Amino acid sequence: MLDLIILSLHFFICFLISVAIWRGPKDVNLNSSRAGGAEMEPDGLVFIGKEEDLKKSQRITAKVDGREIVVFYHKGKFHALDSRCYHEGGPLCHGEIEDIDGQACIVCPWHKFKITLETGEGLYEGINPLESSPTPKWQSKGVKQRIHKITIDNGNVYVSPPDLSVSFDSDYFAEKYKSGGELAMGK
Repeated sequence: MLDLIILSLHFFICFLISVAIWRGPKDVNLNSSRAGGAEMEPDGLVFIGKEEDLKKSQRITAKVDGREIVVFYHKGKFHALDSRCYHEGGPLCHGEIEDIDGQACIVCPWHKFKITLETGEGLYEGINPLESSPTPKWQSKGVKQRIHKITIDNGNVYVSPPDLSVSFDSDYFAEKYKSGGELAMGK
């Protein structure tokens, strides 16, 4: 009975944290002066912001073809991925970046899932029970999070629209949060 009460309390606390994140501070939108946010260029690229502004802010959320993405500037490189975690839709724009086995990873603030910024791979720490002295090692779940190609031209940062001919686990939440309302980023 006590286990059931503790488990219920855990889920209630997770729910409260989720609500606090949804209602938390709004993300900085460097494109707010533009009608409709990000702007499509003639070559199909979507303008995200000025390189120097993004370097200062370290991260920004934007919409590309109605899809929420987050752009990170970390250790001299830009990375763009779907803004919602492939696992349960947690807001990656609020996550911390950690180095895991030499790979920069965003940690989902909801359930601590780790995703590489470079490839979108989901990582987990597991052991091989067949080893005489099993030690935890980081392993890949495969590519779970859609990443987006970044182009920098004349001090401007652009993102290529996603190639939807290949699907990723994060596509479900990207589509779910596309419509806006309470599910939208920063709300």
